[in-house]
Amino acid sequence: MSHMRQALALARLALGTTSPNPAVGAVIVRDGVVVGEGFTQPPGHAHAEVMALQQAGRNSRDASLYVTLEPCCTYGRTPPCTQAIIAAGISEVHAAITDPNPRVNGKGLSELEATGIKVYRGDGEEEAREMYEAFARHVNTGLPFVTAKFAMSLDGKIATHTGDSKWVTGPLARGHVQEMRRTCDAIMVGVNTVLRDNPRLTARDRDGSLLSRQPLRVILDSKARTPTDAILLSEPGLTFIAVTRSAADGRIA
Repeated sequence: MSHMRQALALARLALGTTSPNPAVGAVIVRDGVVVGEGFTQPPGHAHAEVMALQQAGRNSRDASLYVTLEPCCTYGRTPPCTQAIIAAGISEVHAAITDPNPRVNGKGLSELEATGIKVYRGDGEEEAREMYEAFARHVNTGLPFVTAKFAMSLDGKIATHTGDSKWVTGPLARGHVQEMRRTCDAIMVGVNTVLRDNPRLTARDRDGSLLSRQPLRVILDSKARTPTDAILLSEPGLTFIAVTRSAADGRIA
């Protein structure tokens, strides 16, 4: 596995846990040996580059950093990664893509180059662009990246004529849906799905256990018909029910 592919694999471990920050992977190599690696921690904690630098310690000096996204150069919950990279004595940085965030977008790499650090771009670019597609849309438009999930039988039906079918999809497709839930911020359904299927709308691991981080559950329910005993209301995590003025007074707290 190449060092950038290793960094991309690390970034995928953080997907779904870093919002609103992007999930980044970083690998530090010195004399052909990996001396540090890391991925983005939850908001307010260390970024991938800092995690890798901490693990590498003194071995960071004159080493190469492989990172899936251009290092940040702005102050937020944590200091800029560029300053940590410069202070550690990294000699060259390989970034898969520049940061699509207008606040960074090349400025981080330029800051590194200005101090004499060699900068390389483009290794792993295609996979990285796909990984950061949702992040890029949000930071450039302020809009969410929406994935629509549909399921139907070979004859084009989404349920039996009685509406009592539990699943149209098979185990592989359901496993893929859980992977999607793990990496998204919210799951949205209409109230009819709640009334007919009584879904949990949770994110689960391959063994069926609940993940520690659950996406926000959003129910579009103009008349506030969601039953108070709906199973999703007893699941871990938050549920947001969007209602309108057409909802009965007694149905709104």
